[in-house]
Amino acid sequence: MSETAQLLVDSQCALGEGPFWHPHREKLFWFDINNQTLFAVDENGKDQESWAFDEIVTAAAIISADELALATETGLKRFNLVTGEISLIVAIEADNPGNRSNDCRLHPSGGYWIGTMVKDEGPAEGALYHFRKGKLTQIRSGAAIPNAACFTADGKRAYWTDTPTQKILTVATDPATGLPLGEWEVFADVSNDRGYPDGAVVDSQGYIWNARWGGNCVIRYAPDGTIDRIIEVPVSQVTCPAFGGKDLKRLFITTANKTLSEDQLAAEKVAGGLFYIDLDVAGLPEPTIEL
Repeated sequence: MSETAQLLVDSQCALGEGPFWHPHREKLFWFDINNQTLFAVDENGKDQESWAFDEIVTAAAIISADELALATETGLKRFNLVTGEISLIVAIEADNPGNRSNDCRLHPSGGYWIGTMVKDEGPAEGALYHFRKGKLTQIRSGAAIPNAACFTADGKRAYWTDTPTQKILTVATDPATGLPLGEWEVFADVSNDRGYPDGAVVDSQGYIWNARWGGNCVIRYAPDGTIDRIIEVPVSQVTCPAFGGKDLKRLFITTANKTLSEDQLAAEKVAGGLFYIDLDVAGLPEPTIEL
């Protein structure tokens, strides 16, 4: 039986990314990276809010009900959703205007994994950082498009990909900090699967849900790296999943329309929208960042 996600919000994002469920506000937040905008809606796509920024912002971590830590092109910044006040937490590659943040994810310990990449894409001059309790540590370099950072519920394992390699990697992590332990290994060579690996999230059963850029789907991988399930999405550029809703059983999916031709846009009229599907498995609650 085919499972297909449905449109929730026709947001027409050039590059929809970074979705996460905010339990205090009971809303799904996500970004349009190219248009420097943050959106939020309730689980039914209603009560929409938006915030515009004067720089690229790609992801966020929850600080409190009213504050987020935003991953921007110049660093991690504290942002108040009510007042709009922004202040710097830590600079990240601020001396390199050619780079920006990309995919980011909170470890259960409150450690934040932050990926960076070249704005124009292509060169492998990005990196992967870990931030926790005021300390920024680079944990990988030479990345082209860092994506799919996600963690098991016990905080003992991480997953990550550099999208063009078409390999999802895994590494043991310290449950107390989120820092890698030991050597990275290939979790799954996905070069024969549909599209390219983009954003990912782990569910409550330890399975990995990976959005497939150019693949019209989200693939659920079992802990042994085999394909368990495929969720069809009616647009091609699928970017990132996130569990949310009151029972964490609604999977939200962001998409993009930034590189589609006129013919493709005519065929994919809702590309760049926010999609959803209700599932029989729950996700994991969103942690808060340890500043």
